[in-house]
Amino acid sequence: MDVTLLIMWFGFIMAGYSVVGNDSIQTLGTFLSSNEDRPWYFLWLFAGSILTATLLYGWYHYTGDVSYGRLEKYPLPKNFSWPYLLPPITLMLLTRTGIPVSTSFLILTFFNPKNLDDMVIKSVQGYLLAFGVAIIIYLLISKLVEKYFIDNPITKRENRIWTVLQWGSTGFLWSQWLIQDFANIFVYLPRSLSGFDIIISLSILLVLLAYIFYGRGGSIQEIVKAKTNTVDIRSATIIDFAYGMVLLYFKELNNIPMSTTWVFIGLLAGREIGLRIRLEHKITAKTLKMVGSDLAKVFFGLVVSIALVYVMKWLT
Repeated sequence: MDVTLLIMWFGFIMAGYSVVGNDSIQTLGTFLSSNEDRPWYFLWLFAGSILTATLLYGWYHYTGDVSYGRLEKYPLPKNFSWPYLLPPITLMLLTRTGIPVSTSFLILTFFNPKNLDDMVIKSVQGYLLAFGVAIIIYLLISKLVEKYFIDNPITKRENRIWTVLQWGSTGFLWSQWLIQDFANIFVYLPRSLSGFDIIISLSILLVLLAYIFYGRGGSIQEIVKAKTNTVDIRSATIIDFAYGMVLLYFKELNNIPMSTTWVFIGLLAGREIGLRIRLEHKITAKTLKMVGSDLAKVFFGLVVSIALVYVMKWLT
């Protein structure tokens, strides 16, 4: 096999595992937390079917480009060499530590550093919008809704209704996230995929997704569980829907890739602050520390991304 082709597919596999293992928990974390009693393969079939539909629709509608046009400014390198494998390898190592780094910054910056400013601006906008939306939503509903959820365990009848609502909101969010993050995975492959390429790449992603579901999300999942009442299926439904709407807005805004990690962290931070204000009438130092810690982790991912770009230039 041609060395360049081997590096391309190896990079795709590692990027797929890194992105699914690190970023997918943003969209599926609350889904996993609130469905811990269900078999992992049942949840995987649901998520896998949406992944398949979203990928095939993008491939058909955009004439082979499954990134939904987000790789227009990221041409395939003329000469693939081993330094291009550094981003997903680094991401895999950071994922094992539970650090929610941004795959968009780590991977896409390697392929075109000139677009870093646009990605940072859009990602910061995403964080601020998600943060603000979450605070407003939870200031309005915390006292009546979240307090009720915390004080009143869900009944069997309510569980059936909320299960349908949650799976619907998760499906919507998962599809919107995939549209944003397919670029981070398929940046290693040709911008227009053949039928054979799409079958192989889809099969690889489904296997990787099964592994993530089998492990129940891994260490990144702890960031979700640390937040107030996220294991409640009713709370998880609201989180997923709000996140999905923010991603839908940025999807329609333009096709510049962005960090969904920053949006997710902003949403959880705004939710936590909104809850504390309404339920405790104050923002505790513990809450601020949690919000600051999560933000510091994603900022660390940005610093690592920029540093790796200069390392790659030096290696090549």
